[in-house]
Amino acid sequence: MNRLPLFASLCFALVLGACGGGGGAKDPAPTTPPTSANPAGPGQFLGATLLKTISPAEVSAALAKDGDAAFLATPRYAVQAWRITYLTVDEAGRQTVASGLVGVPQKAANAPSPVLSYQHATIKSQADAPSSLARLGDPPVVLASLGYIVEAADYVGFGVSAGTPHPYLVSAASASAVIDFLTASKYWRGTQHIADNKQLFLTGYSEGGYVTVAAQRALQAGTTPHRSELVRVVAGDGPYDVGATMDQLLEIMRTDYFPLGYVLNPGFLRYLGDEDRRHARDILLALLIGIDPSVVYSPTVVDNFLNDNRAAIDSLSSVYDWAPEVPLDLFHGRDDRTVPYVSATRTLQAMQARGAGNRVTLTDCVAQPAGHAQCVLPYWRFVLGKFAADAKDL
Repeated sequence: MNRLPLFASLCFALVLGACGGGGGAKDPAPTTPPTSANPAGPGQFLGATLLKTISPAEVSAALAKDGDAAFLATPRYAVQAWRITYLTVDEAGRQTVASGLVGVPQKAANAPSPVLSYQHATIKSQADAPSSLARLGDPPVVLASLGYIVEAADYVGFGVSAGTPHPYLVSAASASAVIDFLTASKYWRGTQHIADNKQLFLTGYSEGGYVTVAAQRALQAGTTPHRSELVRVVAGDGPYDVGATMDQLLEIMRTDYFPLGYVLNPGFLRYLGDEDRRHARDILLALLIGIDPSVVYSPTVVDNFLNDNRAAIDSLSSVYDWAPEVPLDLFHGRDDRTVPYVSATRTLQAMQARGAGNRVTLTDCVAQPAGHAQCVLPYWRFVLGKFAADAKDL
């Protein structure tokens, strides 16, 4: 699910109404004790650094640079962008220091805001991590300028954890990076008197869609305060059914990569020779991530697929076969070759079979063609419309 140039300069065209707001961070030093204890271990807050205060005019200027690739928004608030460091776990369950970005809309003192957890798509360089704040037109800043407190984890392997292999499509570590960041950020916001209104929204596209659903599942299975605050989840073009996604990518390889395609037979991949295995692994990683990433991606999911280890894929990677208790809106393009549409349809079917009913929906992208890149902006229109129906204090 490679990061697209379009995604790097996302713009938004929905002005979210309603007065109200959330307090901005005025003083980095707490003046009163926080409302909850800082946990020891995963979720522990370690530090905060103010990166920049961004005016609405700066956000608008960043959006305007996108030209025809964007549609316009009207930022309502200045945004304070903070880098937060915290403890989470890597793929092996070892504690590691990670980072993320918190965007705080600058509203009237003590005015609350809803919290929006944004999970980024696949990225190939450290500069693209949210806490790098490389582009003021990226989703965390723009969403915060519309009134949300936005929390965007870098994920393990990015930001301060650069050099640690990114646990790509490994569900437990992916969910932990998000939930632990929510916990650390909530503690820090308490020390800074940054009020939230007890509403939490989750969203992400591509790998971010996958991480979003992984986080929702883990929140539902856990006991953190975030569980009771979760209002709605929107996930776009994510590989929730990892096995089905890999099967479709294998079909692309069988068609497009001669002569390797002739020896790629489902169920017999573990018998590939060493050279063919290395070649197939490289192609699959390129289809999933993109060519020549400058960061280290764990190949666990690809190796399990090439070993025909469906049990490992189901237990370690897939996040589609369960029943959400909070509304989950899936959005997907029928022509997507990066993350095939079957991932969304199988997720919808599996969740409804588990009794989720109309709590889970699937909306088709109407772009022509409805490919991975073409559906990014329609996805954001969909996200903002869905969240605007429930969000308060914007």
